[in-house]
Amino acid sequence: MRKFRTPGTAALLAFEAAARHESFTHAARELFLTESAVSRQIATLEAQLGVRLFVRAKQRVVLTRAGRLYGTQVRRTLEQLDRDTLSIMAHGSGGGYLELAVLPTFASEWLIPRMKDFDERHPEVRVNMGVHTDLFTFDETHFEAAIHFGQPTWPGTSSDYLFGEEVVPVCRPSLLKGPVRTAADLLMYPLLHSTTRPSAWTQWFAEQRIEDHRTLQGVRYELHTMLIAGAAAGLGIALVPKFFVEGQLATFGLTIPVDVKSVAESAYYLVYPTELTHGQPLSVFREWLLMQASAYRPDDLPVAAQRPV
Repeated sequence: MRKFRTPGTAALLAFEAAARHESFTHAARELFLTESAVSRQIATLEAQLGVRLFVRAKQRVVLTRAGRLYGTQVRRTLEQLDRDTLSIMAHGSGGGYLELAVLPTFASEWLIPRMKDFDERHPEVRVNMGVHTDLFTFDETHFEAAIHFGQPTWPGTSSDYLFGEEVVPVCRPSLLKGPVRTAADLLMYPLLHSTTRPSAWTQWFAEQRIEDHRTLQGVRYELHTMLIAGAAAGLGIALVPKFFVEGQLATFGLTIPVDVKSVAESAYYLVYPTELTHGQPLSVFREWLLMQASAYRPDDLPVAAQRPV
């Protein structure tokens, strides 16, 4: 049987607060304890660890190097424990909750504007959303499903195809110094790149039979909303999913300098652990999401069936 050496919660809470403030007084005020009670908890923790966490100097305390490192680790652990606790409390509240990992721009521009319809159809289910842009293991997070862009390659999961993605270049009209007749003309201007899709411009130009080292040059932004903002600010030309800007070009002050159709090889998927397929919150959300996606899906993009991976 494994024996845990984890210190008591009271000691960890006292230490985290004291480390964050570098003050026993402020920690005591925050935790509704006396300063001497906080000091005793810290002393007990240091004795258990065999490490000095603070250096006492006159009327103040200063974290040691070990204390600073342990403080960061303890804070991260307590924050995760708090999220896990809130999540399990939600599940036990009598309502149906789904913890969904989303891509930020997809959620804000496509999913959330449609969620009122879901709420009206299924008032008994609540969908909590958190941002997660990288692949992750469901066993190691509180998420029960994810909206993923790419290929359905997560082991131990099932995935449902939502829709593919057409990408278009956008920029401020004032950026252009002359007419843009071909895709190659865009290489005269700064290109704005996505850090999560670093090869997007190179692939887009390759579809137009253009190979040029300039397709890799330019500044990079993490989110599509940042790319759109950069293009709107006149910093360059951004390559973004068409549905993010469709109908809003005038609002953003943007134009599509050359209208070349380009469909990405990857697509949006709903991904979830196979054993959760029959959970009621996931089941009703999945049914609703697939209905929304099929109504949105362009007719000329292929439809992939649900597939276990």
